[in-house]
Amino acid sequence: MKIVAIAGSIVGSKTRTAIDYTLRIAREKYPDAEITLLDLAEYKVEFSDGRNFTDYEGDTKVVTETIMAADAIIIGTPTFQASIPATLKNIFDLLPVNAFRDKVVSMIVTAGTAKHYMMVEQHLKPILAYMKAHIVPTYVFIEEKDFHRKEIINDDVLFRMERLVEDTVLLVEAYADIRKAKDMEYDF
Repeated sequence: MKIVAIAGSIVGSKTRTAIDYTLRIAREKYPDAEITLLDLAEYKVEFSDGRNFTDYEGDTKVVTETIMAADAIIIGTPTFQASIPATLKNIFDLLPVNAFRDKVVSMIVTAGTAKHYMMVEQHLKPILAYMKAHIVPTYVFIEEKDFHRKEIINDDVLFRMERLVEDTVLLVEAYADIRKAKDMEYDF
């Protein structure tokens, strides 16, 4: 199983901290999984100009092809101006409309306060649904108060991160079983 985690911002540290915690959990629970981190702060990604993702070069090609090869994607995003950052939206714009077909996508969202909780429902989930993702229904929302010195200090948040990883992997396995059973009906 290929799991790709995206730290969807080029500034700040909270989203990267949350993704690091999540990947630590994933590596402990699923040591056989191939886990890749795409921290957008570490890549020079071109702005989308309408080309096919396979036509880009360099970091843009690496990022898009890594995402397209994944079975599961864990998106980490901060909340900027009550929405996702442009760096993350650009990644979505670089990919084809059905990029997430047969992929399970889960989300971890950081924000200053609880007032941005619905951003996921209003902005991120509709984009993922449009791109044909199998969306893990629950997500982890982490507020400023849950961090202290680049550490997550809320045990409930840590528990929900563990559950998110489990739900992501279980959904990948369930959808793989469903596709396998459906393919067997065709007797090819």
